[in-house]
Amino acid sequence: MELHGSKLLGSSYKNPIDSFSLFQKFSVRHPKVYWEIILQELSIKFQEGPRCVLDTSNKFGHRDLWLPDSILNIAECCLLPGTSTRKTDEGVAIIWRNEGEDDLPVNSLSLKELREQVMMVANALDATFRKGDAIAIDMPMTATAVIIYLAIVLAGYVVVSIADSFAAKEIETRMRVSKAKGIFTQDFIIRGGRTVPLYSRVIEGTPCKAIVVPGRGENVEIKLRKHDLSWNDFLSSVKDCPRPFHYSPVYQPIDSVTNVLFSSGTTGDPKAIPWTQLSPIRCAADSWAHIDSQAGDIFCWPTNLGWVMGPILLYSCFLTGATLAIYHGSPLGRDFGKFVQDAGVTMLGTVPSLVKTWKNSKCMEGLDWTKIRTLASTGEASDVDDDLWLSSQTGYKPIVECCGGTELASSYIQGSLLQPQGFGAFSTPSMTTGFVILDEQGIPYPDDQPCVGEVGLFPHYMGASDKLLNADHDKIYFDGMPVYNGMQLRRHGDIIRRTAGGYFRVHGRADDTMNLGGIKTSSVEIERVCNQADANILETAAVSIRTGAGGPEQLVVLAVMKDRSLHWDFNLLRTKFQKAIQQNLNPLFKVSFVKVVAEFPRTASNKLLRRVLRDQMMQEFGIRPRM
Repeated sequence: MELHGSKLLGSSYKNPIDSFSLFQKFSVRHPKVYWEIILQELSIKFQEGPRCVLDTSNKFGHRDLWLPDSILNIAECCLLPGTSTRKTDEGVAIIWRNEGEDDLPVNSLSLKELREQVMMVANALDATFRKGDAIAIDMPMTATAVIIYLAIVLAGYVVVSIADSFAAKEIETRMRVSKAKGIFTQDFIIRGGRTVPLYSRVIEGTPCKAIVVPGRGENVEIKLRKHDLSWNDFLSSVKDCPRPFHYSPVYQPIDSVTNVLFSSGTTGDPKAIPWTQLSPIRCAADSWAHIDSQAGDIFCWPTNLGWVMGPILLYSCFLTGATLAIYHGSPLGRDFGKFVQDAGVTMLGTVPSLVKTWKNSKCMEGLDWTKIRTLASTGEASDVDDDLWLSSQTGYKPIVECCGGTELASSYIQGSLLQPQGFGAFSTPSMTTGFVILDEQGIPYPDDQPCVGEVGLFPHYMGASDKLLNADHDKIYFDGMPVYNGMQLRRHGDIIRRTAGGYFRVHGRADDTMNLGGIKTSSVEIERVCNQADANILETAAVSIRTGAGGPEQLVVLAVMKDRSLHWDFNLLRTKFQKAIQQNLNPLFKVSFVKVVAEFPRTASNKLLRRVLRDQMMQEFGIRPRM
């Protein structure tokens, strides 16, 4: 902003802090200008440049043409040195440590070493698969997994992302929907001191060729099917290659698919969302603009390539010049925290449930996290007290909240280091993102009015999906959405609140709302209050049920306690929840039922399955499910 602010905003420009909101609004109105600037800041190399930034002349459907006619290989962009990002061949690209090696120095790969490893794997891929094949990755996010991911894209194949926690049935679904021809996996997952079988799940889920990486040591520890390959045998296919560490990238149009990711749907087949070469540019640009990812940073975020945060993290590092830090093990304990300390992590990403575990177990006490300059959080609603604890571990560094989706390749609302940040709150729409908040009739609230409603995104969203492999894209994201200023809004499904101070809070999904006494509210809003009702509460979940035919919705609060061995007085808990809701939310909301459970059902990406809890409670009360 210091470089471009005066030119773009004229006399309205004051300084980067005071003028940030004005610049964000400018980026929404003039996305072409903004993206021309960003492309110069990221490590993007075109073989053939775009004829323009945005072509909106397409009159059919909701598909914009971003960077039309450009040709590149986005993996190559990750692997080349560059002046704009201050990337050098000698610079450290990846830092990692294996679980159980916490007293040893961290491992590292330079950019040159990473490029050579990726090119060797790309050569081996050509000896094993046909160009254009979809190839799955189902393994922990390790340095080897990152090399495999980049090699698949560099060589012109398509990555199919599968989380390593999935059961065989879920693996089968994703392999079938994506039409994958092979899969990279591990024999075992080493996590939290336990050895968890993975290859056995994979071969139960798919007959496709599996290439098996050892979870520890140099050799796999299990017998493979005849048509499968060990990692060493796979790499041996290039031993006769005259230049195994050199590879000519496969250049493709900007809208070529490089990755198939899946939504964490709870019913039916999950949505198969194709990422094109635009998607990495979008997610890296948002990391650059909102959390200041740049050369010299060491960026760690416990995640998996099977979830959208995995590719986002990968590209956010390699396209901005930051170093990727990976812990090969469980992030729940002190060993992970020591890696953060020893690696000199400067940017740490989390999910709220992970922070809650650290705080309650006190496992991070005594560690030095003061090199961290920025924290980030995504995945679910943050707890303010947990955020305060996390920030205190780093010397009270800011936490940038991020909320988006796989289909957006980014966050539509975030925080910004150029604005004061509130715990558990978002301070701004992301750059170039416009949205409105809709009332129950689908009418947008005024932009300066505090309100709660479903978000409607402006449709010109660089990097967002325009098709699905197994569903009607327009039906899911556009049908039934209102028109605003001549644009049909894009559906996202979040209920958000705009506060009097201009901050935003996410109140859950549209299908997690409830009507209590004629007042519409959300599960997340009630849970935030109930989580503070008693010091012994670990977490709560709020759902509503109807116990009579067509009767009013009744509030059920389920709780997981910190000490699960004690007997809890349900009436006392109900009284505490009721008092907390009356004092902090709304005195008209009545808690009808309370239940203590051992744990909550969650998706593999850790999202709370309130729908499952609601169905369980309805079954318990002998109520027919609502159609």
